[in-house]
Amino acid sequence: MAGNSSRRGAVRKGKKGATVGSGGVRRRALEGKGPTPRAEDRPAHKKFAGSSSSGTSSAARRGGPGGKGARKAPGSDQVAGRNAVLEALQENVPATQLTVMVRLDSDERVGEIMRLAQAQGMPVAEASRTDLDRMTDHAVHQGVALTMPPYAYAEIDDLLEIASDRFEPPLLIALDSITDPRNLGAILRSADAFGAHGVILPERRSVSMTASVWKVAAGAAGRVRVAQVTNLNRTLTALKEDGVFVLGLDAGGDVTSRELELGTQPTVLVVGAEGKGLSRLAREISDQVVSIPMTGGTESLNASVAAAIALYEISGVREAQGPA
Repeated sequence: MAGNSSRRGAVRKGKKGATVGSGGVRRRALEGKGPTPRAEDRPAHKKFAGSSSSGTSSAARRGGPGGKGARKAPGSDQVAGRNAVLEALQENVPATQLTVMVRLDSDERVGEIMRLAQAQGMPVAEASRTDLDRMTDHAVHQGVALTMPPYAYAEIDDLLEIASDRFEPPLLIALDSITDPRNLGAILRSADAFGAHGVILPERRSVSMTASVWKVAAGAAGRVRVAQVTNLNRTLTALKEDGVFVLGLDAGGDVTSRELELGTQPTVLVVGAEGKGLSRLAREISDQVVSIPMTGGTESLNASVAAAIALYEISGVREAQGPA
């Protein structure tokens, strides 16, 4: 009705005169919100199963110092969703806090999440849906989120030292313009499987170590170190000066992946993005450009698949050569 936009509800006439209704606000407030979770499943309750053995303070259970609610720490990342959080806890990712929504409807996954968090001595905080939405950048969190600290990147010398400690020629992987975290996660798994000593990422126009990468890589992200460099091409040039051969992985290469004699030497394998391939400078810096022979109609492979094939071939020639 025109001119009625500022009224909260209908006018009710009674013996005491006309009164304005609540517009259903009070009626909705009385509606049920589902069964109350058990005390043992509510982090803010004194009977919460993790309150005595996990070392969680009452302030932490309320969401942090002073109980101001859950906040996303600067530089932190969030794993959101029941399946994702459960998988992360099962893989012992280096998380700093589990956050659950107030009055969360529990199921088997939530119960297992709580059990794993308690077993790992992880602080547990409660937060409203609004706070969780803000923390997770409005992802589908299903009432749970896991806070990941910023990744501690290694230095290039750290990766070379890992190879030295194993008495092996260095085998590194450098990613050129790869932006998909799923590719990085899969490459970390291949690096772990085939004995690579580390992965190198450029700071700009590249994927970085995020919660999504940890999820795809599973435990491999904790076993393979990752270095981040300001300029990838300068890093590749410096590695060449230190006696490391640069093998670029790209279509139309000088050799195929079945002819990798240089793979027995200190090596950095440079992987470009699918379709685009290696950048011009990375191709020019490479001592050899390696292609993967394909007999079908597929023009290119996913970057992580191509990296896995090349790493497998390198591990083969190294195994055939035997101990250095």
